Amino acid sequence: MLQPKKVKHRKVFKGRIKGVSQRGSQVAFGSFAIKTLDQGRLTSRQIEAARIAINRYMKREGQVWIRIFPDTPITSKPAEVRMGKGKGALDHWVAKIKPGRILFEVDGVSSEIAQEALRLGAQKLPVRCKFVVRRDYTGK
Repeated sequence: MLQPKKVKHRKVFKGRIKGVSQRGSQVAFGSFAIKTLDQGRLTSRQIEAARIAINRYMKREGQVWIRIFPDTPITSKPAEVRMGKGKGALDHWVAKIKPGRILFEVDGVSSEIAQEALRLGAQKLPVRCKFVVRRDYTGK
């Protein structure tokens, strides 16, 4: 699963996810992609599950790009522990995403295969997604 090798701060504030995505909102590497319509937090497990679903359907043809990275640590305290005594230990990593963010890109396969593969990958994610095609795609 994805996680950073090194971070500046071990624990971070929760923060808020506001607005729409400015960066990472255009198809840059592949010809087809899924774009999120909601804001939220995707765990490294969810990203990996979607990647596996996409690769399985494509039968290792073409190429897949993951355009998000889980770089925010999420902490949690053990079950049945009283309030106080500081912040919990690191539990997992998440990627914060805003509406309009490109999550996965695909190239090297037909439009039908790409659409079905990305649909199966999007089912693994807790946000609504839509299928998008690169602006200058001609349909070779």
